[in-house]
Amino acid sequence: MKTKLIQPTASAYAYPLLIKNILNTPLIYSPEQKILYRDQMEYDYKTFGQRVEKLANMLQERGVRPGDTVAVMDWDSHRYLECFFAVPMMGCVLHTINIRLTPEQLIYTINHAEDDVILVNEDFLPLLESVKDRFETVKQVILLTDKKETPQSSMELAGEYEALMADAPTGYEFPDFDENTMATTFYTTGTTGLPKGVFFSHRQIVLHTYGLMSGLCAYDTQASLNSSDVYMPLTPMFHVHAWGLPYFMTMLGAKQVYPGKYEPETLLKLILTHKVTFSHCVPTIINMLVTSPVINQVDLGNWKVVIGGSALPQGLCREALKHGINIYVAYGMSETCPLLTVANIKPKFKNKSEDELVELRCKTGLPVPNVNLEIIDYNGNPLPHDGKSAGEVVVRSPWLSQGYVKDEQKSEELWANGWLHTGDIGVIDSEGYLQITDRLKDVIKTGGEWISSLELENIISQHEAVKEVAVVGIADEKWGERPLAIVNLREDRIDKISAEDIKSFCMTFVEKGMLPKYGIPSRIVLNETIPKTSVGKISKKDIRDQYR
Repeated sequence: MKTKLIQPTASAYAYPLLIKNILNTPLIYSPEQKILYRDQMEYDYKTFGQRVEKLANMLQERGVRPGDTVAVMDWDSHRYLECFFAVPMMGCVLHTINIRLTPEQLIYTINHAEDDVILVNEDFLPLLESVKDRFETVKQVILLTDKKETPQSSMELAGEYEALMADAPTGYEFPDFDENTMATTFYTTGTTGLPKGVFFSHRQIVLHTYGLMSGLCAYDTQASLNSSDVYMPLTPMFHVHAWGLPYFMTMLGAKQVYPGKYEPETLLKLILTHKVTFSHCVPTIINMLVTSPVINQVDLGNWKVVIGGSALPQGLCREALKHGINIYVAYGMSETCPLLTVANIKPKFKNKSEDELVELRCKTGLPVPNVNLEIIDYNGNPLPHDGKSAGEVVVRSPWLSQGYVKDEQKSEELWANGWLHTGDIGVIDSEGYLQITDRLKDVIKTGGEWISSLELENIISQHEAVKEVAVVGIADEKWGERPLAIVNLREDRIDKISAEDIKSFCMTFVEKGMLPKYGIPSRIVLNETIPKTSVGKISKKDIRDQYR
């Protein structure tokens, strides 16, 4: 297509979309606003900006140069937030290491990412020490600790973070460079094979930050964020930059609280002490909190919580709402930076019944601006948005990862035909709401028919005695596959509810025409441990392996 291109003035400044420009706004609008780490560190944004400069100077003095990779292994902390900015702003790559990897996965990601420097919390020193003899590119390791004493280590440490920061000067001129420069990388663990490296540029992270603003702030809906909110992440900062929210809340200049290691009583204490109004997490975390004995002693009426990572069962949604938590869903994946949709309730739906509003809160959501979603069949043809036609969710957006690190084949599979393939099965209704019905690999095929494991989980979760549930398909000689459900009951209902009671409850949905009879699980296992992934999601691969 022939179009008329703008010819810029020779002296015009081509403003690059760089992470350093996210930090400019809060230093002007709210330099006195606070950033806190547990009860151990508190400073304002002005100090934060100075510490970002000091960190850049400290790393530069240690020999770090543009293009180098700096890795971090830490709990959610102010230190991590400083690295979110200083490292990519230097022109380096920030590698956020999954602290729950196995030693084999850990050393693979360190060597594959070609890490030059690793900043490691003392809690993870033993894990790092177990693979130190297999480092290929690591030149130095810097210690992160909340204690005054330096722990003993079999590795040679380049120093302790705060001590090195104290000696570093402020005043660092962060340079301009191409906005398509790689800013971050991390590794996503799939169901098979080695972890895959995902990467994002400065441009993508800046555009994603504005995507969060438009999706979470701009609409008249059940929850909206602004600079007066108090933010505390409950998604690990190693996982897709804590869904990009630290960048976003920093740009807003909001008060931020970093909780360190997740412990239910500590989290609730921080929420109450600092009047936290916004968090985000996987369903497992919110389930851990609402089932804590302390929950009934606290007022959570001002707390907005976005759920992602896996489906929010309606039963858990109702339990959270009962405690005053303004809970709703957002959707994305590691490869999408991650935001794609938010379950914003349209104004015309605000007067619907409680059950209908719960259903809307648990929907996968409406695409945020600059996200194009489609549902396609096996031949790649788009399907109608009728709420019934199910197919794979494919997406386009300016902040999607352009591929996997050093893996051309999987990158091409990810981007087949110019759309990013999510691997999720879903439907889009006439109002534009997406509903994920299953993962391609998790859908249950029984007697030639498909059953959604997520739909079954949603139904079973609504039983008043159910605390947590996971459903998978297991091999069956007659039907190909049959559903198996692991159901954990609330402590006060254990030994009072049987597997047959759960099946009878499912039968009520069959009678309402909401579930086919063959959808009732053939086997229900009560009160067994439900395996979780390193980021707290239910691991259906491990369940299938266990019950195969």
